[in-house]
Amino acid sequence: MNRQQQRDAIRAALAASGKEQGTTEQERAGFEQFVTSMPLAEGVVADDGTLGGRPAVRLRAPDQSRTVLLYLHGGGYVIGSARTGARLASALVARTGATGYSLDYRLAPEHPFPGAVEDALAAYRELLESTPAGDILVAGDSAGGGLVVALLVAAREAGLPQPAAAAVFSPWADLTLSGDSIRTRAAADPLFDEAALRWYVERYAPSADAARAASPIFADLSGLAPLLVQVGADEVLLDDAVRLAARAAAHDVEVTLEAGPGLPHVYQLNYGLLDDADDALDRAGAFLARRLPATVAV
Repeated sequence: MNRQQQRDAIRAALAASGKEQGTTEQERAGFEQFVTSMPLAEGVVADDGTLGGRPAVRLRAPDQSRTVLLYLHGGGYVIGSARTGARLASALVARTGATGYSLDYRLAPEHPFPGAVEDALAAYRELLESTPAGDILVAGDSAGGGLVVALLVAAREAGLPQPAAAAVFSPWADLTLSGDSIRTRAAADPLFDEAALRWYVERYAPSADAARAASPIFADLSGLAPLLVQVGADEVLLDDAVRLAARAAAHDVEVTLEAGPGLPHVYQLNYGLLDDADDALDRAGAFLARRLPATVAV
């Protein structure tokens, strides 16, 4: 298939799932089954561990370096797990040689904001105990992409050094849902609309104050690590990514924004099926690797 045929096939598969939410338990089970049915990147092996007092999936590539990658999964802070995050994490591990950790941070509504941020910061603190900050990479998708930026802000506020670089895929950076694309891209997005996003907000950050506090789009981003932002042009979170990149640039952060035409939310998850996804992950891996010191295979 050519690229457009690949995009059409992915869009059709996503649209078949619909935009209506079930119960929290149904959404968790369905998402877990869907993502974990996809294999990890070729050659990457996984085992269970812990990080920052939370479960984590550790991922290793054959050509391992001293680099460590912390990956924060998507799922609107309500669904997803270390296992669902492992697929995209493994793709970055394969491209960087890092030892990856996909973190099982606490989910809402049982643990609303700021539970996820606290867990991400605890995991990052533990990594710093054994790894220099310059050898650490951070990445995440969707809510996990927003959580990556929230982590970088929290680390700066705690007086911790920034990692070498960060990459976020379709970041959910504004839980107040003020981006124009939430309405203008609703017909194009096969996965989400405003009602679907609000379902997650009500569970993670139900008050107006909490929703704003949980939104890194409104944070002071000065002093953060170099940041890569990738987003699909056909998704309601397009403006989250664009405004996040603009705010980072305004705060003197080194930032690269890539918007893929005709592509849906976290299209990178479809690597091996979608050439656009493979290319985007190649660029993400190169972005992260370029900001590392010279590594030595072990």
